[in-house]
Formats: sequence, structure tokens, C-alpha cells
Amino acid sequence: MTFAFGGASIDGSAYTHAVDLARRSPDWLDTAVTAWSAYGLAVFALLMTLGWWQARRMGAVAAVTALAVPVVVVLAYGVDTVLKLAVREDRPCRSLHMRTLEACPAPGDWSFPSNHAAIAAATAVALVFVSHRLGVLAAVAALAMAASRVWTGVHYPHDVAVGVLVGGMVAFAAMILLRRWAQTLARRLSATALRPLLAAP
Repeated sequence: MTFAFGGASIDGSAYTHAVDLARRSPDWLDTAVTAWSAYGLAVFALLMTLGWWQARRMGAVAAVTALAVPVVVVLAYGVDTVLKLAVREDRPCRSLHMRTLEACPAPGDWSFPSNHAAIAAATAVALVFVSHRLGVLAAVAALAMAASRVWTGVHYPHDVAVGVLVGGMVAFAAMILLRRWAQTLARRLSATALRPLLAAP
């Protein structure tokens, strides 16, 4: 038998209020939020690609920094997943038996912290080191992603809050560390077959 932590005592009432509000909201709004929750991570991939494309015109160091963003996001996802496996918090839609916009994930698909929120926040923080404008845009999108995960009923508010914190902290630390090695990496990669990735033709 699998024993899972129940997070309802932390902010279950806030979760219930959000899910009830979603059920009373217009269909067009629920459809839009559900679509964003399910497919919105593709926008973050697009922003990372755009950041790299722009960075190529600013030199090899900028391009290396941009290429590091998806690596940093994967690292943040890994840290978040380890925490998820350690805490083993059951999904709120399963613990509270709520009818939600999204289908409730299967048992063992743990809730805390939110992977979606961590990925989104990590992308936003890492992109700030590439382009302030793209970073701000990604930050707004990250907040929307975090909110959508509660609205659709698959996460407690504390799940997404900690997911944002974990993703943001991992990305910030990794990008600060990268600054020390960016020039060396750019010089070494420029002498390899990866050189076309570092500079616009």
C-alpha cells in the first residue's frame, strides 16, 4: 500500500475555492485555461529558441548563455522531481474528491512541487540572463502557468508556489555559475563542429 502526504491542511480551502470558481466560470475561460495548462510549456520552448536565435547575433558568449537555458531548465526539473518523489504528496483532486477541469492524475503521480511551475519559472529566470525582455515575458507566462494548474484542479496553491521557488532558485544559481565559465566554453565550442550554433551566418 502506498502512503501519501495530504496537503489539504495547508491550503485546501484555497484550492476548493479556486476549483469552485472555475466550475462557475464561463466555458470559454475554462477552455482557454485548460489549454494553457496542458500545452503552454510549448511557449516556453519557443521563448528559449527565440532567445538563442537573438543571442547568436551578439557573440559566442551570449549564444552559449542562451544554449545553457534548456540545460538549466532540465536541471530544475530534475531537482523538482526528486523533491516530488521525496515528499509524495497526493493530488488534491484525489484527496478531496473534487470534480476538476482536468482529469485527476493517477495515484503515484505526486503533486508537490509542481513540475509545470518549476519548468516555467526556471525558463523565466534563466532567460533574464539572455534577454531582459524575454525574461519578463516568460515570467508573466510562468505566473499564468502556475495559476492554471490550480484552476484546473491538479495542484494545491502551495504546490505551484514551491515549484516556482525551486525552479527559480535552481535556474538563478546555475546561471550565476555559468557566468564564470561562459567565455571559456564559448572559446572551446567555437573550435568544434558546434560553432554554427554560436554565431549568425
